[in-house]
Amino acid sequence: MVAKLGCLRITHDKTLQVSLVLPAYNEIDCLDPAIEKTIQALKQFAASFEIIIAEDGSTDGTAEHAKKIAKKSPFIRDIHRDQRLGRGTALNNAFKQSRGQVLVYMDLDLATDIKFLKPLVQAITLENYDFSTGSRMMPESKAERTFRRSISSKTYNFLVRHILGSKLRDHQCGFKAFNREAVLGLLDEVEAKHWFWDTEILVRAQHHGLKVKEIAVEWKSGKGTKVNLFKDSWNMFRQIMRLWWKMKIKKRELLTLGY
Repeated sequence: MVAKLGCLRITHDKTLQVSLVLPAYNEIDCLDPAIEKTIQALKQFAASFEIIIAEDGSTDGTAEHAKKIAKKSPFIRDIHRDQRLGRGTALNNAFKQSRGQVLVYMDLDLATDIKFLKPLVQAITLENYDFSTGSRMMPESKAERTFRRSISSKTYNFLVRHILGSKLRDHQCGFKAFNREAVLGLLDEVEAKHWFWDTEILVRAQHHGLKVKEIAVEWKSGKGTKVNLFKDSWNMFRQIMRLWWKMKIKKRELLTLGY
C-alpha cells in the first residue's frame, strides 16, 4: 500500500529505503526545526523513509512533544524511555525496531550540515559500503570548534587509531549511516551505552572486515552540547583501554581454539 503526501512517496510495507534515527534527550527546542529540515533533505533522494525519535528519559517536555509530532505524521515514529539509559542504548533499541534497509542517525542539533545526508546514504546504496560516517578531520572538512575541544578531539582520535587499530580519522561525529544487515549483526557485540557507542561500533566493524567510508563534512559545535570535556574525555579513554583489553582477550581465545 502506498500513500502520497505532495511529492513524497510513503510506503506502508515492512521495508523502507531509509530509517533515520534522531536520539533525543532534553532537546525540545531542536525537535521541530530538525525534523522539518530532515524531511526536506530526505525527500530529495529517498524513495521511502521513516524518522524515529529515540527519546531517552527527557525531563523538559521533549517526550510529550515528540509524541504529538509522531501522531500527526504517518512517517514519524516516537520511541520513549522513562529513564535515561544513554545514547548508545537508545540507538540500539531504535535500530532494532526500524524498517529501513539503510539505517541513519544524526544529532538533533544538526551540528553537521544536513546537505551531506545524501552522500552519506548513497555511500551505502550506490557505493556498497557497509558503514559511512561524517568526518571533521579530513583535509576537505570544515569544523568550527574551540581550540580546547579541537585538541581534545585530535588526541582522542589519535589514541583510538593507535591503540585500537582503527584506520579512520574521526570516530565521534554524530552523523552515520549503516547497511541494515551489517549493523544489526554487530549491535549485540557493542557494550557501550552512551558516547563511546560511535567509536566501538566503528572499531568492531573494521575488525570484522566491513567497509567503512569517511565523508568530509561541514560541522559547527552545538550551543547546548551535553559533552563534559574533562569528565567524558577521561571516561572515554578508560573505555578505549577496556575495549582494547576485551578485543585482545577475544583474539587470544580464538587463537587458542585454532581459528
